[in-house]
Amino acid sequence: MRGKPGVTLPDDAKKRAIASLQRYAADNLEEPIGDLKADLLLQFVLEELGPTIYNQAIADARTFFEERAADLDGICYHAEFPYWVGK
Repeated sequence: MRGKPGVTLPDDAKKRAIASLQRYAADNLEEPIGDLKADLLLQFVLEELGPTIYNQAIADARTFFEERAADLDGICYHAEFPYWVGK
């Protein structure tokens, strides 16, 4: 969004994300990382990849709503004065 800050996480989600990054590093990298490195990595990911993920989510939501809106005529329309049709 123009002029708005990038993707941010609530404090609880940020703590869980940092813990997840630390666990990933401990399981998959040569050495574990501390709180500071995990926080810096998280901030980088949010700033660098966050907008791409956000834009894709918005595009997916827009497609979903456009598909539903295109079908409104089919699900929201009732023929008027139908009694004499077909008689």
